[in-house]
Amino acid sequence: MNPHLEAALDLAALGVGRVSPNPAVGAVIVNDGSVVGAGYHTWAGVKHAEIVALDEAGDRACGATMYVTLEPCSHQGRTPPCADALIDAGIRKVVAAMQDPNPQVRGSGFAKLVRAGVEVEIDLSYARRAETLNEAFVHFMKSRRPLVTVKAALTLDGKIAAPDDGVPGFTPGWITSEDARRHVQSLRHRSDAILTGIGTVLADDCLLTDRTGEERSRPLLRIVLDSLLRISPESRMVTSCQNDVMVVTTSAASTERRQRLEERGVRVEVLEDADGRADLRAVTELLAREKYQSLMIEAGSRVNWTALESGVADKIYFYYAPKVLGGTHSVPVAGGPGRRRRTDAIEFERVHLHQITANEFAVEAFLPKVVL
Repeated sequence: MNPHLEAALDLAALGVGRVSPNPAVGAVIVNDGSVVGAGYHTWAGVKHAEIVALDEAGDRACGATMYVTLEPCSHQGRTPPCADALIDAGIRKVVAAMQDPNPQVRGSGFAKLVRAGVEVEIDLSYARRAETLNEAFVHFMKSRRPLVTVKAALTLDGKIAAPDDGVPGFTPGWITSEDARRHVQSLRHRSDAILTGIGTVLADDCLLTDRTGEERSRPLLRIVLDSLLRISPESRMVTSCQNDVMVVTTSAASTERRQRLEERGVRVEVLEDADGRADLRAVTELLAREKYQSLMIEAGSRVNWTALESGVADKIYFYYAPKVLGGTHSVPVAGGPGRRRRTDAIEFERVHLHQITANEFAVEAFLPKVVL
């Protein structure tokens, strides 16, 4: 166990949700066995974690060791290269949890330090934890597309809604507890964008906002798949829009409806697939171009199936409540045509169970992908 890398990782976690499209990074500087500087990065704060730690350490950084969760950058971005600053401050040794997956940086930061006489060590025992902390960033840098998570709340028999939940005037209630829903908000906070289908908007008049109250580097982009622009200009999604709502539609949608939405600040994009429906894959490609590194899907049965079957989804986060709805008319978590044989079922790997409450749990699992 390395207590200084542990501390750096704890600091980095404070930046989650506050740094995108940058990674969350923490740094600790130790001289003669004492911590003389520490810091973490936030987008609003501009300075990288290493620079914050150097500022705190001052002259005590000379001859010290820096423990940092990610390879110091070697290129000019919003700020000068951190590797140069470490060299100028006289840092003697750098211990990092992982190499930066960014092709602009990968290995070059370490190489610059070594050329300047700085000792470099990578503690691989912390690599997995460091990668998980910046899961979306690492995925984006390797694949050049956002990490897509399908989130759902369901009963033990895999249902997300009952037949009468949509009856006018009837309040269907929640499948999971308030604690589970609070946990969902933490996932939203880590996400750059969130997506649902028009069916969910019409049924629930949802907001899909980040309600953690914590600082974000940029607003959570709320996306609705709506092939015919049926979303009401008076819906809560539209009336709460502050340049953070995108509706994805098709060429079949009404020009007048599009204009009404745009007048309210909604961004309308025409992205349709070969079947004339709003194209989920095209949405992820657009997000990639605009450097949105993570997308959470909170939608209905059919959109969930489309995401899983098409390979757009990278992982699931399913919250299970100790309930059974039963019946043939209750709505499954993934609808659509499904697979015809058990041997053709969609399989997952790297399955993790998370205890949410004494009686609720969540399953986090990944779809097998080949990432070059």
